Amino acid sequence: MNVTKADIVDKIATQTGLTKFETKAVVDGFLLSVIESLSEGKRIELRGFGVFSVKSRKPRMARNPRTGDPVPLEERFIPTFKVSSEFMERVRTQHAGDANGQVEHQQDQRDQLSATADSTTSSALE
Repeated sequence: MNVTKADIVDKIATQTGLTKFETKAVVDGFLLSVIESLSEGKRIELRGFGVFSVKSRKPRMARNPRTGDPVPLEERFIPTFKVSSEFMERVRTQHAGDANGQVEHQQDQRDQLSATADSTTSSALE
């Protein structure tokens, strides 16, 4: 399931009591601030969340996949995000719990099918 900006605005508005209009302005302002800071080459560190930064890619020769001709690529700047250890741990823990829950649910389904098959087999033998 994907989460959109509108979903984030709805959730924050519900949690804070702000209107959706006010919350959308705050979210848009935050995103614009991140974009502007990165475009200026600044690093953004949000404790417990992660770090936004810009990395440089060296100039190199690439190839046109259709013709095979060499194509020079200039130096490029790429926005990156490095997740904090707290963020990573929470995601890992949550997904590990979900995976264990799915495995247990699948095992429960197998046990139910097995019990149903056993009762059907014993009825057929009688």
